[in-house]
Amino acid sequence: MGTPSWAGRVPGQWADLFELEGVASALVATRDGIDAVLRDRGLRRTPPEATVESLLLGAHASALLEGSTATVQQVRDGVGDEVARAAVRISTELLSLGPVLSRSPLQVLARLHTLAAAGDVDPEVLGRPRGAASAARLQALGGLLSAPGETPALLVAALAHAEVATATPFVARNGLVARALERLVLVSRGVDEKSLLVPEAGHLALRPAYESNLRAYRDGGAAGAHAWLLYAAEAYTAGAEASPLRRAAE
Repeated sequence: MGTPSWAGRVPGQWADLFELEGVASALVATRDGIDAVLRDRGLRRTPPEATVESLLLGAHASALLEGSTATVQQVRDGVGDEVARAAVRISTELLSLGPVLSRSPLQVLARLHTLAAAGDVDPEVLGRPRGAASAARLQALGGLLSAPGETPALLVAALAHAEVATATPFVARNGLVARALERLVLVSRGVDEKSLLVPEAGHLALRPAYESNLRAYRDGGAAGAHAWLLYAAEAYTAGAEASPLRRAAE
């Protein structure tokens, strides 16, 4: 596995990736579109059921990306396969972790992995990095997540997702952790405070591009990061379109 050239940077240096050609304009346009979706539906009047539905749809999409064959109804009924049940476990606790993310990001990552992999791996390795190199990557990511607003929120969400998904710091279920972390960043950094977007569904809708751009991020250095960030803007737009708010408006 390749190691991106920016791994281990201090938090402010991650923001340099925002200056890559087309990244700022793509992410700014995406944020504007997200804000329009949330604003147009009157966010303050949104019922809690919409958040629950968004989390459920996200759990289903993330599980499918992780290899599950469960249907949405099976996930809704709690009778899906183990991967789907793991995704639901994460979704039920996810929003409670938001206030902890900026001050204790490694604690949040450990908890996400524990939820994702409980019953599937040795309890001794739950929430623990696979080795020194994995621990170092998580420490670097923790610096990004705990930095006080120095980097645009969508950039942080995309980088957090890609770092966990490609560095695979845990022994199993890294994809579930990566996608849950991405959603949590969007919530905790104010992009989507009520968790009404479904970024996981955006990735599922664009699955071939999702998987190829993760490989590019893993192996392609700065060019791969550039491709991933441009892809992420597209995926977040698709995630906004998958929101229960859009369905309610139809």
